This record gives sequence, structure tokens and C-alpha cells, in this order.
Amino acid sequence: MNAKNAHIQAILHQIPEKPGVYQYFNKEGVIIYVGKAKNLKRRVTSYFQKEHQSYKTAQLVKHIVDIKYIVVDSEQDAFLLENNLIKQYQPRYNILLKDGKSYPSICITKEPYPRIIKTRQIIPGRGEYYGPYSFGNTVDTVLELIHQLFPIRTCTMPIHERAIQEGKYKPCLKYHLHNCCGICADAAMKATYTQWIDQARKIIQGDAASISKQLETEMYMYAEKMEYEQAAKAKERYMLLEKFQSKTIISNTNIDETDVFGYTEEGDNVYISMLHVHNGSITRGQVAEYSKKMEESREEMLAFGIHELREQLSSESKDIIVPFMPDVIDENWRLHVAVSGGKKKLLDLAMQNVEQYKHDQVKQQDKLNPEQRATRILSELQNLLKLPSLPVFIDSFDNSHIAGTNAVGGCVVFKKGKPSKSDYKRFQIKTEAGGDDYASMREVVKRRYERLMEEGKELPNLIIADGGIGQMHAIREVVEEQLGLDIPVVGLKKNDQHRTQTLLYGCPPMEVSMPVTSEVFRLMVQIQDEVHRFAISYHQKRRSKVQTKSQLDDIQGVGPQTKQKILLHFGSAANAKRATKEELQKILGNNRGSVVYEYFQADLSR
Repeated sequence: MNAKNAHIQAILHQIPEKPGVYQYFNKEGVIIYVGKAKNLKRRVTSYFQKEHQSYKTAQLVKHIVDIKYIVVDSEQDAFLLENNLIKQYQPRYNILLKDGKSYPSICITKEPYPRIIKTRQIIPGRGEYYGPYSFGNTVDTVLELIHQLFPIRTCTMPIHERAIQEGKYKPCLKYHLHNCCGICADAAMKATYTQWIDQARKIIQGDAASISKQLETEMYMYAEKMEYEQAAKAKERYMLLEKFQSKTIISNTNIDETDVFGYTEEGDNVYISMLHVHNGSITRGQVAEYSKKMEESREEMLAFGIHELREQLSSESKDIIVPFMPDVIDENWRLHVAVSGGKKKLLDLAMQNVEQYKHDQVKQQDKLNPEQRATRILSELQNLLKLPSLPVFIDSFDNSHIAGTNAVGGCVVFKKGKPSKSDYKRFQIKTEAGGDDYASMREVVKRRYERLMEEGKELPNLIIADGGIGQMHAIREVVEEQLGLDIPVVGLKKNDQHRTQTLLYGCPPMEVSMPVTSEVFRLMVQIQDEVHRFAISYHQKRRSKVQTKSQLDDIQGVGPQTKQKILLHFGSAANAKRATKEELQKILGNNRGSVVYEYFQADLSR
């Protein structure tokens, strides 16, 4: 046992069976991983007692030269401590929050006459910030409503009360269009302006209902005083606010001060959304993207995301709606796995937002890196079939014949999810069993892989048969039994329209369903269409060549030029066979026309 292993084993021997946090260090003394555990001894020891399937975990263990741990009283304390240490040290192998675009916030500026603006920069002392908001057009919708309700200023000009009183400002076009109150020219408006800012603040905070009631009261008050113009203005603002609330209010208004979380994954990327509900309305929302660094469970990832996002949005709501129970439960949280009613509607909305965000991110990444998209699709196929390796090299076979004649086979090759047409192979069936699809398949597959093996070339990671169980058995018989190769074989089960429906895999073959909207399904259909097209086109070419040769090429004295004249004039050998002697002589001359005519007549009499 070397010094490193002896040191690690000594630490493992003394670690207590208590909750806590452990830290792994590399040879430079840098923290490379921080983890939490209900039982420190059991969790840490597990890293050094087995060979790890995950490459990342194996690499982590390889670089560990020292271990430190901190014992705490509870699992909750361990969770909080782990979170703080990860933020402080940013260990290489831990879950890290991805730095994406900066999300917009709403700012009420700190000025004598504040503005309410959309911003992506948080500048201390500039004003009050609300957000950030990471999905939809939430910020734009709220700001549009505020500026419709309250004619507060949008200009960036510094405005001071003394300058207003001295008449140094001149109202701009927005004032004349009734989109601004013209506070720069009317100091008496200050109280009203301050009231508008306070009301706008409540709307941003999610308390639109109280402003709505206030406007309704004003509307009736003006009406009783017979101030109908003011009553109409109050009514217009009231209706605007009611329309806004009808779009954002939750059906169950008893749901209050609640955080709702959605969760989804894509490879090593995890997406978690949070919606904050206040007074029955969704007031804030955010989606965060995390990168898995180890074999973290979804329960661990959700717990991490809940803590991170609630801290970012400064939420202290006790009620939390989740799609499943997270790994760590704070004693102050009241977690609900929603299954029906208003809470389920909120959860569905959170899930919808996180799925849309994931879709947008993946789509953007695919545009920037097409190879990454191909790798992702092939990874999905690998996971779907539990393949031993990523199927970056795929062969697909199909045969074609008519009543056993002109039998041919085709092999199309897909590399990294794309057709590699330079590697396509055509096969003319050499055996007498042209009408036996299985015998033809065995011949084609054997010729294909014997040639690759003789030339020392790369073999595929996956073979796809454009057929069912019979063709799969024919391929496997050659690949495994005759050639001794270990290459997975997949069959394509088709529906009544001869379209791919499900995959067949395993021994005995079992059906593996694919969503018809999935990219894996579209790849399978593309491969099926391509191999079918390739085999059919070769068969048609062979058949056309044989048919033409049997009728024209065997005629003594008919060369390529004469053959071309016949086909150009008559369209086909069959039409030429029905022509009169005079017609043939007119095109070919008397001697050659007579020869062709006599050959056709003799052929008809046979």
C-alpha cells in the first residue's frame, strides 16, 4: 500500500457515522469536491470500495489525496454548509450554476421623480430592484400596464424640484400625446406622482388586487359627485388592471406566498424553474441551468436548485410546490407534491416554463454546434437501447428484388448521425436464393464484414435491419455465430403503411417504443428511408440494364449508336419491337433496319 492509500485508509477508519460535510483535496491542496451525507463514514467509504462505472467519478477518486470533514447536528445543517462551501470554493467536480445571459429586472430609480425601467444591470444605490425574471415577457407586460395606468415619466433627463419651480424645463412630445404627466413643468403634481409610484410598486410586488379595489372606489366616488370625466378615467384604469389580473391570477386564490418548482434534465444539464406566487398572482419567476459534475440524483439537484433560487429571489415562503420530494427537507419548508387542483395547475405551469427553456437552450446549442446535437441524439438512442457504446457508426441493410429476379442488397452508413454516402455499398446477390430475403441478407452481411475485417477497417457500433425479427436473426447468425463479432443488432418494426413504428432489440427481440416526436424516431425514419431508397434504386438500375440488354444488345450488328437511335426514336425496345419493317429501315437504313426487324420477329415467334 503506497503512502497516499495509507493516508486515505487512515482517514476512512476514523470518520464518524454522523451527518456532516466532506471535502476532497488534490495533490495541490485544492478542494475538488464537496459533499454532504447523513452518514459520513458510509458515504465517504463508498467512494473507495468499488470500481466506478462513471468516468467522472473514477477521475475524481483518482485525484483525491486528502479528505477533511465537518460534523454537524442535522442533515439540514449539512445541506446549508455544503451549499456555502460550494459557492466559496467552486470545486471542479461539484454541481455549478451555469452562467447564462443576465436576466432582466424592474428598477424603481432613486430620483426625486422616479422612473420605472427594465434593466439587466444591478447597480447598488441606483434604486429598488425586483426580479430577475427569466421567462416569457413578464417584465414587458408589467411595465406596459404601469405606463398605461400611470403617466409617469420615461425620459432620462435629471429633474429637480427647484428647476421645475423656476420653469427651466419644457414638456416634450410625450406630454402633448398624453403619455406623460409633464411633472417637469408642474411642481404641484408631486403628491400625485408619488402616489402613482407607490401604486406601481404594489403591482410589481404582486398586490394588484388592492390597487384594483382602490380604483373601483375612486370610480364610484367620482360618479356620485357627478364628475363623470374623472369617473371614466378611473373606470378605464380599473378595466386595464382587471384584464391584467385575469391573465395572471391563479384559479385557487387561497394559494398565497408559495414557491413552485419545475424540473427537467438533458444529458448532464439540469433545468429548474421557480415561480413565486403572492396574493394569488405569479409575481416573479426564474429558470436556472445547472451542470452535473458527478452522479447526483434528481433529488439532490432539486434540493440544490430550491435553495439557490429562493436565495436569488429573496423568497421566504414556507409553502413550496414540487414535482417530487427533494433530497433535503428544511424544517421550515412545507413541501407539497401537487397531484390535483390549483396547486397542480401551478406545477404544470412551472413544468411548462422549464421545458420551454430547455427546448430553447438545446435548440440554440444545436445551431451553434451541430456535432453536439448529433451526439445528444445518439446518446438518447444509446440510453434507450442500453447500448454498450455510443452508436457513432451505424450500418443499415435492405434487399430488393421482383419475384426473385435481379436481387440486390444495399448497405447505407451513418456516421455521427449523418449519412456517409462515400461508404455506401451495393451488392448483387450471387447465390441462387435471390427470392429468399433471409438468405440474401446473410450473404450481404457476410460479404460486408468479411471485407472490412480483411482490410482491417473499423466495424460499426450498431447494425439496423430494415425488417423484423427474421432479418435480425439472419444478421445475428452471420455476425455472431459465423464471424464471432459482438455488434448490437436492431430491427425496425413497421405499421400497415410500412413506416417505422417501434424498435426491436435484444435476444429474444423485444419492442422498444419511441415517441414519434422524438429526434431518435426521426433519425430511425431517416435511416429507413435512405436504405430503402438506396436498395430500390440499385434494383431498378439492374433491372433496366438487364431488360435493355436482352432485347437490343444481343442483335448482331447493333452497336451503341444504333441502340441509341432506336431508344431516342421509339422510347423503348418494346415499342421498337412493334414497329414495321419500313419504320425501322427509315431510322436505321435498309440493311440494319431489316436485321433488327427480323430479330424482333424471330423473338416474337419463340
